[in-house]
Amino acid sequence: MSFYCVVGGWVLIYSILSIPGLIVQEGANYNELFSQITGTPWVTLLGFALFLLINMIVVSFGIQDGIEKASKILMPLLFIFFIILVIRAVTFEGAIEGIRFFLEPDFSKLNQENILYALGQSFFSLAVGISVMVTYSSYLGKDVSLPVSAGSVSIMNILVSLFAGLAIFPVVFAFGLEPAEGPGLLFIVLPEAFSSMPFGELFLSLFLWLFSFAVFTSSFSMLEIITAAFMNKNRSRRKVASISTLLVFIAGIPAALSSNILSDFTIFGLTVFDATDFLVSNIMLPGGCLFIALFVGFKMDRTLVQQEFLAGGQFGINTYHVWYQLIRWLVPITIIIVFLTTLGII
Repeated sequence: MSFYCVVGGWVLIYSILSIPGLIVQEGANYNELFSQITGTPWVTLLGFALFLLINMIVVSFGIQDGIEKASKILMPLLFIFFIILVIRAVTFEGAIEGIRFFLEPDFSKLNQENILYALGQSFFSLAVGISVMVTYSSYLGKDVSLPVSAGSVSIMNILVSLFAGLAIFPVVFAFGLEPAEGPGLLFIVLPEAFSSMPFGELFLSLFLWLFSFAVFTSSFSMLEIITAAFMNKNRSRRKVASISTLLVFIAGIPAALSSNILSDFTIFGLTVFDATDFLVSNIMLPGGCLFIALFVGFKMDRTLVQQEFLAGGQFGINTYHVWYQLIRWLVPITIIIVFLTTLGII
């Protein structure tokens, strides 16, 4: 959560700046603007702190009623803006190269390291391996089918990823930007795309605030699992959320400063932000998924697992048996093989 909220702070800063029209400007250098924002220590720390403060307030008061209801309105709006952006992006001259880059597979570049990156990315975007889905599913009623919910989350995740790719990569190639630029790509490409649209500043501002909400929903999830894990009858939700937020802020300071004061400090050739990203996405998340699979497959009471899987009545016993063998054998073995191959052991 510490390094994720650093990015959340960047999004929040851009959203705030977009209100008075300080992002989309004629002849603006969006690459330089992003460098100025992330290169100023007090700006990155302020954005990081504000983002965490909003998380703390929401989680302190509970998130089920407010966030769930707001999501039903704001997330469809985000999809609508994604569609508008995709339509504009694919109409740029040279956009077809970006579409080809995004959708045309190049199997010559497929290797063990890329497979580990893909595992880490999928685990991160689906919030598995850090028990977010375990926490959220515990709030569901017994009449809700967990496999159906899991399938819905996966399908929506794929759709969002496709929209994001189709919105960004055609613009990247149309304007001659570098597709491997990293996290800053979002903050450079989006303003570039909206600047060529009528009422671009207004659309960018609306999109950024909707996008901020989507980013917040993920960070709410992460703070919620920390809060839920340390709560008991003698501890108030507000106190636990406040202490957790403070600890996350302290832990995230090096990542927040890695684009300015600590830019020359590296760990295995990576900045603190990039090293944290690699550690979490490619080591801790796959490792978390491995242990969850082993726990569910070999430690957890099998009768209870079966009851939870079949709850909601959407799937039968045969489907459960197939899934149970996958979770016991295929998932752990696959993750272990990828890890050992990446380390050069096999």
